[in-house]
Amino acid sequence: MDYNDFTRVVDEKERGLEMQVAFPALMRKVYGWMALALVITGLTSYMVASSPGLMQMIFANRLVFWGMVIAEFAIVFVISGRINRLSLVSATTWFVVYSVLNGALLSFIFMVYTQTAITEVFFITAGTFGAMALIGSTTKRDLTKLGGILFMALIGLIIASVVNFFVQSNTLDLIVSYVGVLIFVGLTAWDAQQIKRMLAMAPDAGEGAQKIALLGALNLYLDFINLFLYLLRIFGGRDD
Repeated sequence: MDYNDFTRVVDEKERGLEMQVAFPALMRKVYGWMALALVITGLTSYMVASSPGLMQMIFANRLVFWGMVIAEFAIVFVISGRINRLSLVSATTWFVVYSVLNGALLSFIFMVYTQTAITEVFFITAGTFGAMALIGSTTKRDLTKLGGILFMALIGLIIASVVNFFVQSNTLDLIVSYVGVLIFVGLTAWDAQQIKRMLAMAPDAGEGAQKIALLGALNLYLDFINLFLYLLRIFGGRDD
């Protein structure tokens, strides 16, 4: 073995060791960022719901309400589409801002459901999400094809939701809710597997890999929130 071959072998071994150390650290960051975002959203939602003035400003003023909704879509687009151009600090800041905006908009659930129902459904969601994330992270089965099917089903779900906005059918609303749960249960497992695959290829825990982890945290956060809302529509009225 000449010097160049020896150097290459040493470098490969060093990269292998760096990946072994980086991967678990990056995975912790994914779920840490996601948990932080959920805490921010929950606290913001509760604080806004406790302020009649803020509730009036958001939900009685269409300009403010739709401005916040559009801002949410814009932030998701910026983080998802331009993650490579953003610095880690900027991407993290936008993620936090999104969590706050989402919390403010989700404050309406305190007007519709009891705190007991919200708490119960939150723990149901956490258990379901945790189980599916574990399955997605540990299964050896390739879920790539499942992801394509789920995204097509998600488009159908959005269309059905828009139709029901005008039809106002309780039956259709219940069907949409159950289908929504199934879709986001599947997406949770799919996203967990995709995140694991991408981070497993990261050579280190540098900024590039951390931005991938942040984007993964955003995807899982969205899965959790949507799963929570659909479960709340199914079980939230039990204490009424």
